[in-house]
Amino acid sequence: MFYIIGPRGSGKTTIGRRLADYKACQFIDTDKLIVERAGTSIARIVEQHGWEYFRHLESEVLKSIADPDAVVSTGGGIILSEENQRVMRDNGTVIYLSAKPEVLAARLAAEPQADQRPSLTGKSILEEIEEVMSQREPLYQATAHYVIDAELPVETIITQLTNLA
Repeated sequence: MFYIIGPRGSGKTTIGRRLADYKACQFIDTDKLIVERAGTSIARIVEQHGWEYFRHLESEVLKSIADPDAVVSTGGGIILSEENQRVMRDNGTVIYLSAKPEVLAARLAAEPQADQRPSLTGKSILEEIEEVMSQREPLYQATAHYVIDAELPVETIITQLTNLA
């Protein structure tokens, strides 16, 4: 199993889908599974129940994935739980898609679904990314088996990942 981790805007879904196509295996997006199971958006889950409840759902979804050949795109905060880190490292190969905050901010600003993802800090996109990444970067690095530069062209990233497979 390949787990794709990284911050919002790093390309986890895009890269995950392409890698799954290449490997002819199932693609799983943990955020989409959460939305399907909860019957509402992530923004609504957080608004009604808080981040702690969302993180609980995220952990439950992660542990429920049984397909050993799948490519799994995770939510940006999945690494906040040590248990989630362990589950991913023990059950597959963890790929961290790394990019500079400015690149992530530009991607998120251009993303039509940005309103579906609640702010973590209430700050501007760039300020939020810088703050969140200062906390999460060490966790991404510690969890990942491989770090991939997410600023590279998609085809280059896929080539790098297929060389790992």
